[in-house]
Amino acid sequence: MERLTVTPFGRQAMTAGLLASQAAACAPAEWKSVGKWEIFRALRTGRLAWGVSDRDLTVLNALLTFLPADRLEDDAALVVYPSNRVLAERAHGMAESTLRRHLAALVKTGLICRHDSPNGKRYARRNRAGEVISAFGFDLRPLLVRAPEIVTAAESAQAEAETLRLLRERVVLACRDAVKLLLHGRDAGLPGTWDAWDDALRLIQRALRRKLDRNNLAALETATRDVLEAVTSALTSADETVENAVRPQIDTVKVSGRDAENERHLQNSDKDNLESEPGCEHHVQEHVIDKPRAKIPPVPLPLILTACPDIASFSPGSIKDWPDLIAAGERLHRMLGIDGTVWRSALRVMGACDAAVTLACMVQRAGQIQSPGAYLRSLTLKAANGAFSTGPMVMALLNTKAGQAA
Repeated sequence: MERLTVTPFGRQAMTAGLLASQAAACAPAEWKSVGKWEIFRALRTGRLAWGVSDRDLTVLNALLTFLPADRLEDDAALVVYPSNRVLAERAHGMAESTLRRHLAALVKTGLICRHDSPNGKRYARRNRAGEVISAFGFDLRPLLVRAPEIVTAAESAQAEAETLRLLRERVVLACRDAVKLLLHGRDAGLPGTWDAWDDALRLIQRALRRKLDRNNLAALETATRDVLEAVTSALTSADETVENAVRPQIDTVKVSGRDAENERHLQNSDKDNLESEPGCEHHVQEHVIDKPRAKIPPVPLPLILTACPDIASFSPGSIKDWPDLIAAGERLHRMLGIDGTVWRSALRVMGACDAAVTLACMVQRAGQIQSPGAYLRSLTLKAANGAFSTGPMVMALLNTKAGQAA
């Protein structure tokens, strides 16, 4: 099809950009054929590289619908000539003034070219056989000529989007780990600058609500990793402190059997001379050769059961003596999700009876304790330093029950 003009109609001046676009439209195409919707989807993916907006693409989509063929062929007629009214209808009712602005943007980026008629109207001239010999409108051939560039830009945009997605994913996961570990350490009462770390994580979470580029996400990942390492270091230091405090106070515990065995029990190899409520030292005789000396708490067992009635539901029968309470504690710590290492540390430091009383009190206050394992770890650390005993804990529950009854 013959191209009769390269200059625009009316008062619009010829520019170097228009000349370059016209030259590109007439240049040989590297690809002789490409699907029009395939190249449109590629352009949509890499539109930021071309500087086109979503409304520009809406207009381009409407222009492509006027091309009868599904492919852009090098030797085919690629000029479409709809009127502004019809084109606006295809562009979902876009206002004509807006339509003209987006058409100018597409021409400026070199994705389409204009072939203006003498009077500025768009139409096609046909021969007697009905074949188009010349057309005045919008030439879509630049899409075919620049198809390799469009596809390359789309692939780069996809790779960048995948990189950003993975980077954001790493930041979110690191932030989640830091937040949950921070809550664990704070609830356990462990030493650390928890408030400062909490403030830093809140700022990071707020920043993640925005759409960030690679540099900002990388900086955010570094900040998140720093906070996570600080929180992890604080928890590790606390664990080492507990172990160092516990180790000098305990006898060696020799364990046989597998960790998966249920109802692991303790047996005292030393016989204590207990004057009141005997039997704690005789608790369950399987699997363990030695255990820490079982010290009877100063609070009588009936008073403990009055303060902590919920513990009875974890015993197959009624709790009549200290061995029954200890057996209930052995079953209970697994149900509460308390790690075996934390439970054994509590047994070593507090003694079997006090550890069981502590669990009974924790069950009674289950609605107020978010992490039973962390809470028991904190109490164990305090007990190792001589700053915790079960008496005040039981009396506090009794006072609460008395207040509720009043």
